[in-house]
Amino acid sequence: MVPVRLLGLAVDAGMQPVVLLTPLDAGDAGDAPRTLVPIWVGSQEAASISVAVSGEQPARPLSHDLMQRLLVAVEASVDRVDVTRIEHGTFYAELSLTTKDGRVRIDCRPSDGIALAARVGAPLFVAEAVIAKTGVLEGDDADDGADPEEKVEEFRRFLDDVDPEDFQG
Repeated sequence: MVPVRLLGLAVDAGMQPVVLLTPLDAGDAGDAPRTLVPIWVGSQEAASISVAVSGEQPARPLSHDLMQRLLVAVEASVDRVDVTRIEHGTFYAELSLTTKDGRVRIDCRPSDGIALAARVGAPLFVAEAVIAKTGVLEGDDADDGADPEEKVEEFRRFLDDVDPEDFQG
């Protein structure tokens, strides 16, 4: 498993939300392009991830806020979220919890795992095979000192040309 960070959220040409992950060490090698791992998610999950990342407090708890509260109520904690595989264009993930009865691994959608991890500060990991299959390199001409708006525009150009079916096995 490769430790990753949530780079951000975007929308592809079909207006489908995309979570963008990148290995933690990506971009540390000077001018080398970093690997981006796009995961298409639902609009509600994207909104929930966005709320968590921005630190906003919604007027009423969202589903992932409820999950966090339930974990606190039963004295459990999220250890990590692993994106374990991709099959026929569908990503799979597991949530690792520590409970008073020991460690538990639960199957979950990557979007739910990411939304929960963003709330509790849990680390994210992606299987090497998933990165090998779905990872794309950021443009070779990317400048580490580039304006953030230019980087967003570059990613949007990438999304305009990509289709979720490109990642099917």
